[in-house]
Amino acid sequence: MANADRRIARWRKLLPPLLFGGTLLLLWEWLVVGFGISPIILLPPSAIGQAVVAQANTLATDFVWTFLHEVLLGWLIGSGSGFLVALVADRIPFLRRGLLPLGNVVSALPIVGIAPIMIWWFTYDWPSKTAVVVAMTFFPMLVNTVAGLAASGALERDLMRSYGASYWPTLVSLRLPAAMPFIFNGLKINSTLAMIGAIVAEYFDGPTIGMGFRINTQAALSQTDIVWAEIAVAMVAGSLFYGLIAVIERAVTFWHPSYRRA
Repeated sequence: MANADRRIARWRKLLPPLLFGGTLLLLWEWLVVGFGISPIILLPPSAIGQAVVAQANTLATDFVWTFLHEVLLGWLIGSGSGFLVALVADRIPFLRRGLLPLGNVVSALPIVGIAPIMIWWFTYDWPSKTAVVVAMTFFPMLVNTVAGLAASGALERDLMRSYGASYWPTLVSLRLPAAMPFIFNGLKINSTLAMIGAIVAEYFDGPTIGMGFRINTQAALSQTDIVWAEIAVAMVAGSLFYGLIAVIERAVTFWHPSYRRA
């Protein structure tokens, strides 16, 4: 009975966004077809779906190149290094005070300014695009992790000290678990930043492959069906990536008050 109640509650959460999304797609289709909007301006969802099927091989090749070589690898390196540096900064207050303002400055830098520099440094192949993703994801992870490590309460820390716990046992048993919502928040933010950064970086010189390259070249040729197909694939991939991290977060931070039933 309890399992059935949980399934019903899960569907109640999923049904509104599914209905809303389906309604938007139907409205989009009706407006474009009904008003005879030019394909150069906007394609209906049905035409985008046909383009995805027709260009499946090209889309799959571009997706593998962009997502696996650039997005996923850059996300792992940027998020992982940001997490590790946050642990070091937590131990060295001087480093923390110096890095956090620098993170705000770097976060304000435009992608179109970073990408050419990375291409000069890391060649025209995928490493330069991965470097752009690393630069975009490092500081959000650093800032969120540092904030999370400071989130544990003073009473809990006093309790750990009363048991004679040193820094590392306190970190592992108390502070890292308390920081998990902040850490996963950084990972989710970075999942979207990584996709955006890789696609925009591919607008600049590089191999004749990738989602950003395809969008850029096909837009110049007015091949809007391929452009929209690439956008659709990027949107679905980014949403699934974000959703996977959210599922893992739910399993790791099940104890958090936001997941408790009323």
